[in-house]
Amino acid sequence: MTKPEVLIFAPRDEPQELLQPLEDAGIALTRGNKDWQWIKRPENEDEMLTAAREAVGMMGTMVRCSPVSRRVMESAQRLRIVAKYTVGVDDVDIDAATDLGILVCHAPTEANCYGVAETTMTFILAMLKKVQERDAAVREGRWREPVLATTYLGARISEGTPAITIGLVGLGRIALRVAQLLAPWRVRIIAYDPYAHPSAFQLANAERVDYATLLRESDVVSFHVVLTKETMWMMDEAELAQCKKGATIINTARGKVIRESALARAIASGHIKGAALDVFEDEPLPMDSPLRQLGDKVLLSPHSASYNIGGELRPGMAWAVQSMLTALRGQVPDNVYNKEVIPRWLERFGGASVLG
Repeated sequence: MTKPEVLIFAPRDEPQELLQPLEDAGIALTRGNKDWQWIKRPENEDEMLTAAREAVGMMGTMVRCSPVSRRVMESAQRLRIVAKYTVGVDDVDIDAATDLGILVCHAPTEANCYGVAETTMTFILAMLKKVQERDAAVREGRWREPVLATTYLGARISEGTPAITIGLVGLGRIALRVAQLLAPWRVRIIAYDPYAHPSAFQLANAERVDYATLLRESDVVSFHVVLTKETMWMMDEAELAQCKKGATIINTARGKVIRESALARAIASGHIKGAALDVFEDEPLPMDSPLRQLGDKVLLSPHSASYNIGGELRPGMAWAVQSMLTALRGQVPDNVYNKEVIPRWLERFGGASVLG
């Protein structure tokens, strides 16, 4: 009998001990081309389609240059699950997977989510406390110049000075952790998330506002949304114009949430004070990007907010392996992203194991 096949479509040097449970269960592992992750080529989709044709499951990290497309999933007639090592699933055609009755699982691990939250805090403090500018000044022989004065974040009760306002766009696990980290700073937190339960705003000690209000009132706008048709380009020319003059933009979510050309113009004009960005429209960031011309008004990071020693993808890999084993036994994993597909999936695969 032929072993069921799982394609690691975006491999990242998975430790053998994490993959061993799959092999022990009688699964044949195949690996995709690492170039699919980093190099855009017309043939990528055809190569992935061929590699996935017999797969009952697919798993891997982000693969932006070769998304898991409808065409790839349609060709894999036995495919029942796509399991990601990461939180984000914007490299998988979710609508197609749902139409085809395929589970998409992600990995909102503590290492990933909380790592991003800590980087967000670092960005906020680095920008408002002018860490880059002060370092450069000392190296250049300048000392305590007025331009190096920074922003005091919290309310100064004894002086009657109000706190700055930090606006969180999206109020999932990462944003909630950011709110927890901000709590001792005595800042005002407002948040926009039309899908979050009211209890999330209570946990974050955040005032629930609409998007326009958040842009108008926030001194810092920090994005914590997944990339969907609704969130793509949710900050463009019009939204930047609505922002409070002198606001700072933080993005540790997805690059295509913000139109970079519009952001660069808003910073160059002085309407936006600056931005700290871990994610970009195209990655790696092109050398001719206008963001590179803005000096210390922009803090750039190579999509590594969750990249921590001893953490990074390993917890997500372990979760993906368990999700794969569960689904291939005909059971529903605990981390399904497209939950609306579950009833149909159970009709197709419920209780039907492909494992020996």
